[in-house]
Amino acid sequence: MVKHQPLQYYEPQLCLSCLTGIYGCRWKRYQRSHDDTTKWELLWFVILMFTFFLTLTWFYFWWEVHNDYNEFNWFLFNRTGHWDDWSIPILIITAAGFTYITALLMLALGHIAVGQQMNLHWLHKGFLGVILIATVIAMASIEEMWEEEWDVLLISFQATAPFLHIGALGAITLLAWIIAGQFARSEKVIFQMFIIIAYLAVVLALYLVPLTISSPCLMDKKDLGMKPRIIGHGGAPMLAPENTLMSFQRALDHQAYGLEADVTISYDGVPFLMHDSTLRRTTNIDRVFPELSFLHSSMINWTDLERLNAGDWFVKADPFWTVSSLSQSDATKAENQSVCKLSELLVLAKEYNATVLLKVQPVPYDHPYSSSFINITVTTILTSGISENLVIWLSDTERELVRDMAPSFHLASDLKRDVKSLQETGISLLNLRYTDVTTEDIREYKAENLTLNTYTVNEPWLYSVLWCAGVPSVTSDASHVLSKVPFPIWLMPPDEYYIIWITSDVISFTVIVGVFILQNYHLIRWRLGSIRTYNPEQIMLSAAVRRTSRDVRIMKEKLIFAEINNSMDTADDLSLCSENRYDGFSNTAVTPSTDAKLHAS
Repeated sequence: MVKHQPLQYYEPQLCLSCLTGIYGCRWKRYQRSHDDTTKWELLWFVILMFTFFLTLTWFYFWWEVHNDYNEFNWFLFNRTGHWDDWSIPILIITAAGFTYITALLMLALGHIAVGQQMNLHWLHKGFLGVILIATVIAMASIEEMWEEEWDVLLISFQATAPFLHIGALGAITLLAWIIAGQFARSEKVIFQMFIIIAYLAVVLALYLVPLTISSPCLMDKKDLGMKPRIIGHGGAPMLAPENTLMSFQRALDHQAYGLEADVTISYDGVPFLMHDSTLRRTTNIDRVFPELSFLHSSMINWTDLERLNAGDWFVKADPFWTVSSLSQSDATKAENQSVCKLSELLVLAKEYNATVLLKVQPVPYDHPYSSSFINITVTTILTSGISENLVIWLSDTERELVRDMAPSFHLASDLKRDVKSLQETGISLLNLRYTDVTTEDIREYKAENLTLNTYTVNEPWLYSVLWCAGVPSVTSDASHVLSKVPFPIWLMPPDEYYIIWITSDVISFTVIVGVFILQNYHLIRWRLGSIRTYNPEQIMLSAAVRRTSRDVRIMKEKLIFAEINNSMDTADDLSLCSENRYDGFSNTAVTPSTDAKLHAS
């Protein structure tokens, strides 16, 4: 029986097959190639890198604005008239898109590392284009509708920059293996110089980035100020429906320093608490009084308002994704809350000796109490018996009247103005969005004895940054979370950070140099002269780098011809030496006949 032997046996290359198969659907060996990547595919690689950095920025941004997801949903509600939580779906889609792009980039870098020709599959190109366009549209939409939110990026860097710097150092150090391989693989000096200069420029920039990092949490522990006091934003809206008695009670149960509420006047002159201009979002007015659902909330009588349910929407909409954490009794209680009067809030605040931050909403010009709603609100406060020192009056309307009626109220403003104008108008407290405040502002207000309150602060990292910066108080939806933060998330003395910075840079530089030496070992030995008998082809073929099949074939041919030429040159040299008696040798030719005669003799 005749056994047939294969002409050539190929070892299975599972990893390489997966690499080229997932990236370009090239699963078979004959589909792969070491040839140079085409310019078209290089363009797609550039697009892939650009999309990666763009989606990374968008993903980081959307992750950090988690503090303001409810504000984003409320903004969309005002635009569309329907309450839908788009924040979490956007986060999930963003994370999925970023993961996909990251995987493609890793596969592309794998192709470069092993010297494989890149050929991105058309399906990946389609998904890549969709993700790129979607990310651009999302960022443009934020720029158009929510421009001030981009400031969150700069604030977040105060909490994350030191750690992002170390992560970036790790990534650029890992890239050294691929960069060094490309350097060794290239035969063009200009390309080698371009690669090395560009890479070293990026590395040097990363090494010096800490010079630009400024964080209030880079401080000694002894310099840390008092923990900021927490004011419940409409109570505790993560645990109960906003602006209801249950919500205010929950905030006080979690050691809230004060309670914030928006006040408006009913059509029959009763001050009550409501954030929106209509009742559609936070009550069941669409079912009970559908004909009144689009009216301004102040244009409805209290006799109708007290019939509305102000808690059922909370359980159904679950605006903060927290309803599942409530007990059955708390969920039932939340579901049956009603619209809260100002007088009810004041009774509760008086019982707990809690501060109240009140913002009175203006009423339409045709409201029966349009000229006296401020007077009615102040009178309601004074008759409740609460201490005037516990009241912070935020509204700008008729400040002189308020000062005359209640001289002990703390007047506040939500407009950022210079210190002199604030002092001239008798304002002692500023209530500003956290993105509108800088560390220099905080120091200036403190020096001028002005109290600063920032809103709306829900995330521990943001609370920690403001704590380190010296903010006295914050308004929060998450009083139950922030009250449990005993210390800033991180606090580091500057000297300790400098040691970490320098150590990280030194380790990174050492690894990079080692990688370049390892990848270019044969080239370095040749240049230093220890193997100068090698020719360039021998060096390239023996170097631990992948080359294109065409290049390998050409170098092998050059090496063969070089060896043939060397042997011919050697033969010629020996002939010349024999003829000229070079180096003392006789020119007597040794032939077979002569040799035989010698043996015979």
